[in-house]
Amino acid sequence: MSSSGPAPEPFPFSVDLTSHEMLRRTHTMAALGPDWDPVAALRGEEEAYALLYSGLDAEQQRLYDELVAAGVLPGPGGGRAAS
Repeated sequence: MSSSGPAPEPFPFSVDLTSHEMLRRTHTMAALGPDWDPVAALRGEEEAYALLYSGLDAEQQRLYDELVAAGVLPGPGGGRAAS
């Protein structure tokens, strides 16, 4: 490698992914199909979350409450897409 002069200026490089993002969204909506109901999907998510943390014994409930208080887990009705 020779040191015959200053290093060349970096070539400006940019990529516009706008068209790719629109194509991705189009394919996503097509895959979901015309019967996809986002409100029902979010309601189902909320029901699944409630079921996941139902029926905890005393120790599990204590740990759950600690995790919610520490901000590790969202509390009931908060921090999830369905909220």
